[in-house]
Amino acid sequence: MAKVSVIGAGSWGTALAVLLDGNGHDVTLWSFLESEVTMLKTDREQKDKLPGVKISEKMVVTNDLQHALDGKDVVVLAVPSTVIRSTAAMCAPYVTEGQILVDVAKGIEEETLLSMTEIIAEEIPQANVAVLSGPSHAEEVGRGIPTTIVVGAKDQKTAIYLQNIFMSEKFRVYISSDMKGIELGGALKNVVALAAGIADGLGYGDNTKAALITRGIAEISRLGMAMGGKYETFCGLTGMGDLIVTCASKHSRNRRAGVLIGQGYSYKEAMDEVKMVVEGVHSAKAALALGRKYHVSLPIIEKVNEVLFEGLAAADAVRELMIRDKTIEHSLVDWE
Repeated sequence: MAKVSVIGAGSWGTALAVLLDGNGHDVTLWSFLESEVTMLKTDREQKDKLPGVKISEKMVVTNDLQHALDGKDVVVLAVPSTVIRSTAAMCAPYVTEGQILVDVAKGIEEETLLSMTEIIAEEIPQANVAVLSGPSHAEEVGRGIPTTIVVGAKDQKTAIYLQNIFMSEKFRVYISSDMKGIELGGALKNVVALAAGIADGLGYGDNTKAALITRGIAEISRLGMAMGGKYETFCGLTGMGDLIVTCASKHSRNRRAGVLIGQGYSYKEAMDEVKMVVEGVHSAKAALALGRKYHVSLPIIEKVNEVLFEGLAAADAVRELMIRDKTIEHSLVDWE
């Protein structure tokens, strides 16, 4: 049994806390919001963000950050990407040398173009930082629906340890050394999922979505490999797998926001309607900046940015993607 704290009691943090508790670990769930702590203690349920999933009576719920971090074997950072830096800074004084911190947020910081684990390492240099990512909606993990996911860590010992902590008969965990690829796949797929949702909002069909998913993973792979990620990672769970589920699922907040944008909402109106953090909106500018920095063509991500921030009509964005210069599908596949 391990002592584990989950920092962030939203849908994903609560679902992971329930999973870890079910695996027999000593779990503490922390929230910044006193009202959220009161709700969780009283109702033993995250009624706002994960209704229907009960937390056990033995799980500790607190807003005392020092108590949540002291003496824990593993700390899971499950706050939105937009507050990962400020939360890490709050945690830093209480984190001991070598303490394992697992990031489960997906995004790229717009100002610095850093990934989530890079931000955490900046703010908490004494921590042993890892990442957990893959096709995994909180609504399904919380209900025990079979899910597969990947742990990325700098050393194999940490990866195997975390694999054993998280893995269950309903939650299969693979391990990888490619933290860069894992994080880029998780962040960039949210931007492509906005595009897929926009296409749904415009009333387009399966052909369009298949095109966006397939050409989307091509963009993600090109940029990811230019930044040092591995091709195999983008073909796997944290690349293609996560992209498929985020583009197609009814649970996907990025797809839902995209549907609303395709129907004529602004991105701000869409985020207000979804009532949860839409990570793709926050990562879109950073993704485009990374493409320019590494000289990688990202036509879908570019058009998403133009729709979100420059007033381009969604239907016009699709048309412009369709009539781009003719080209081959794969640069490494040629005639003899």
